[in-house]
Amino acid sequence: MIIYRNKHIPVQGFKAFFFCGILFVRGNAKIDDVTMNHESVHSRQYVEVGILSLILLMPLVFNGLWWLWLILSVFAFYILYVIEWFVKLFVYKFDKRKAYRNVSFEREAYSNEKDLSYLDNRKRFAWIKHLKN
Repeated sequence: MIIYRNKHIPVQGFKAFFFCGILFVRGNAKIDDVTMNHESVHSRQYVEVGILSLILLMPLVFNGLWWLWLILSVFAFYILYVIEWFVKLFVYKFDKRKAYRNVSFEREAYSNEKDLSYLDNRKRFAWIKHLKN
């Protein structure tokens, strides 16, 4: 994972943000093993969702829309993340922090971030079991 330190991404209040294989770190924020493990879980989730979308969206290629297939597959994780966040926003009465913490991808990452061997034992698509409210 590439680590890129800067003063704009992520927004204030967060110290790291995983995006397409790059870990954006805000300023001099300390990135410890727990944070790296959390973001590594997101990295694994990103790959899983990407591969699944490559397969499920294959009909787009057969219809000449290979470029849309490629774009949707690269951003599928973020599309699902944002959709789930919006749903949770309504569920949790517009409490943005609660909605964020209850997105399935975050639930998996937060609940396992301190287990530094989690990724060694993690089952594929483990985030699905965290889809509940």
